[in-house]
Amino acid sequence: MKKRFRVGIVGVSTERGWGTTAHIPALRALSDVFETAGVANTSLASAQAAAAAFGIPRAFENVAELVASRDIDVVAVTVKVPHHREVVAAALEAGKHVYCEWPLGNGLAESIELAELARQCKVRAVAGTQATASPEVELVRKIVADGYVGDVLSSTYLGSGPTWGDEVTRGDSYAMDSRNGATMLSIIGGHALAAVQSVLGPVDEVAGVVSQRRKTVRIFETGDTIPMQTHDHVMVNAVLKSGAPLSLELRGGLPRGTRLLWEINGTLGDLRITARNGHVPVINITPLRVEAGQRGEQGYSDVEVPKSHYLDLVDTGPARNVAAIYRQMAEDLAQGTSTAPDFDDAVALHKVIDAIERSDQTRKRVRID
Repeated sequence: MKKRFRVGIVGVSTERGWGTTAHIPALRALSDVFETAGVANTSLASAQAAAAAFGIPRAFENVAELVASRDIDVVAVTVKVPHHREVVAAALEAGKHVYCEWPLGNGLAESIELAELARQCKVRAVAGTQATASPEVELVRKIVADGYVGDVLSSTYLGSGPTWGDEVTRGDSYAMDSRNGATMLSIIGGHALAAVQSVLGPVDEVAGVVSQRRKTVRIFETGDTIPMQTHDHVMVNAVLKSGAPLSLELRGGLPRGTRLLWEINGTLGDLRITARNGHVPVINITPLRVEAGQRGEQGYSDVEVPKSHYLDLVDTGPARNVAAIYRQMAEDLAQGTSTAPDFDDAVALHKVIDAIERSDQTRKRVRID
């Protein structure tokens, strides 16, 4: 029988949240290799309610008790970004493997600190950049690597950030203050850049413009208005290490028309990637439509994703790509490999985000360190 890794989740609500909508069903879909063994929240009562709601055998009084438990092998961190550093550090220092949601830290400095701590503690530390494990993104990566488009001439990415529009849920309202590290650039942009770089290679330099046009936002549940203290539009002009230019634009809210469009143009052919779900047009969550066309052909044709890419996770909804990362993590733990995105990968991605922010502040192009 395969070893099952026992997971303790920090941050599971009975009502909403990424831990509830993605991590719980992802782990259930992978019951052959993972067991959801415990939960810790901000209070014991909250943890007990989550444990009862989702059939988790143990509710811990606090994070310290969870990470100290011999019954936990992996700690999944799904709390809000400002709390990542504290929870992740406690888990690493307790010798636990970690799956931390993206962004890894509240800014580059925290991420570097956590990556160094993970190296010192010699544990598997995985970052939740789920778009890299999307079946459609993996297919696009293979198509490009196999030479279908020839040499990449350029790439264009247009995306949307639903949370940064006219309305926000009460639970996501903390993202309306950029000091909390959960911005449209860091979250929506981070997942987009993770996907782009996994297919086309790393970004070498950037010029960025980060703008705020909305001044207030409504709380969905109550109709109350709060200040928006973060950006709701991003434009990036970048050059990849391959020399190919990349244009990336993110718009807050759900604008009419195209909400997710990623094009890759090459000397032999082109690819077009769009969202199949227009209400959740973010690349780390939505299923994608992949279209391709080569020189001499008219228009695009749909490219079917082989069933083998889905790992039997096609019906897990928002949890699909999270489950794919967990599957990679299980294989790494069992075989000693390094296929899942780790904290060093997260630091590299944070460096691109940081460079875009510095470019906006200085109005100069910035090379990635």
